[in-house]
Amino acid sequence: MLMQTSWTGLGTSIASLMFLWTMIRKYLPRQFDLYISTYTHKIFSYFYPYIEITFQEYSGNRFSHSKAYTTIKSYLSAATSERARKLKADVGKDSSNLVVTMDDHEQVTEEFKGVKLWWSSNKKTPRTQTISFYPAQDEHRYFTLTFHHRDRRLVMDCYLAHVMEEGKAIAVRNRQRKLYTNNRSKNWSGYKKNEWSYVVFEHPATFERLAMDPEKKEEIIDDLEAFKNGKDYYEKIGKAWKRGYLLYGPPGTGKSTMISAMANFLDYDVYDLELTAVKDNTELKKLFIETSNKSIIVVEDIDCSLDLSGKREKEEKPKEEEEEEKKKHPPGAKKEEHDSKVTLSGLLNFIDGLWSACGGERLIIFTTNHVEKLDPALIRRGRMDKHIELSYCTFEGFKVFAKNYLDLESHPLFERIRLMMEITKILPADVAEKLMPKSFKGKRNAESCLEDLIQFLQEAKAKEEEAIQLELKSKEEIKSKENGSVEITPIENGCANREVK
Repeated sequence: MLMQTSWTGLGTSIASLMFLWTMIRKYLPRQFDLYISTYTHKIFSYFYPYIEITFQEYSGNRFSHSKAYTTIKSYLSAATSERARKLKADVGKDSSNLVVTMDDHEQVTEEFKGVKLWWSSNKKTPRTQTISFYPAQDEHRYFTLTFHHRDRRLVMDCYLAHVMEEGKAIAVRNRQRKLYTNNRSKNWSGYKKNEWSYVVFEHPATFERLAMDPEKKEEIIDDLEAFKNGKDYYEKIGKAWKRGYLLYGPPGTGKSTMISAMANFLDYDVYDLELTAVKDNTELKKLFIETSNKSIIVVEDIDCSLDLSGKREKEEKPKEEEEEEKKKHPPGAKKEEHDSKVTLSGLLNFIDGLWSACGGERLIIFTTNHVEKLDPALIRRGRMDKHIELSYCTFEGFKVFAKNYLDLESHPLFERIRLMMEITKILPADVAEKLMPKSFKGKRNAESCLEDLIQFLQEAKAKEEEAIQLELKSKEEIKSKENGSVEITPIENGCANREVK
């Protein structure tokens, strides 16, 4: 009983001293307080025989993900899954397995060559409610490795190298390709931030199933293969390891399918960048830094995303447009939060400026239906290195569709279709629709699908001829009005009335 009373009194005294020290520190000079803290830490370290190494989730002043943190996370998913009590799981490669790693505020013990080490996963949230510019500042995650000071050389020379090597191998085995998109969201302080969110990328498109000219397809495959294996070459010539592709052509020609085939061929992630959701050029750079290596960054329909059509100087708007603009944004009214301030200059810097060299092995792809609307500086060689026109379906493309959809390599109707496709324009999307073997009425046979395609081609040809006739007639009428003509009216009283138009 006496011992219990003594310990209780000691605890109360320590608590009182701690409270008193906290109050005194408020009135101490800053330099004196720093001096005391430094020497207190040194004294404590003298009696504390353990060393701690911290691996932060973000590097570069929280501007990009730390590769060391990501690799250690992969390593710990395998090394600690059987020993940790608090775990978190995510879907692994091909959605066939789960990748498990320890949760926040969890610690596990590991042995390496007879040496005991401790790993802990930690997370901190800022207490002060300040506006957070970078998403990483909302939650501060890090791993801590603790070991005895006598094992310093073993840990530094062998263990950390072992962790990095194993972590990279595990990451490759468990890697699951993802489709990212940027979206605006609010953090706890109410500030809107832009960040990447993702879903699993499972598009089945491949170059074997792509309906296009075989020679053109082979050219694209060779170019992608050369890029994928071109790390040493890009270092030799002093260029960032990236390549730009411009995909252009009418709607329905397979631009999105082409991107999916590229991603599957290279085994890259896809980042679908929505420019209208990006606040300004700074935010655009931040998003670019957050993309990973081995990725494809896509801006679809870039001619519709922002006003990047070459109008660099502000032109005078018609009075009607100015009045309409005033109605939408009255003087003094707050503009819509989704209005983007990304400029052509910012986008060019994103493609091939200094920031484009941050990371490597990236493709940047623009798609457009109207290439003539784009600023020449945006699509010049060196920025968009390869221009790929995806146009109307050819007979070679049709044969790929017939093989994929109907399991046909030849048919008596093929020759008729070939002759019609030489004189009639048809979109690949329309060919695919007509060759679908299933309809609302039930399953159709292959011949029925081919006959539907022939009928569609006939109708398309008739519409083309009708459009040509209307265009010619319109041109003749305009020419007639411009040049003038003499029209003779019926004879009345033996004289011909002439009227000049």
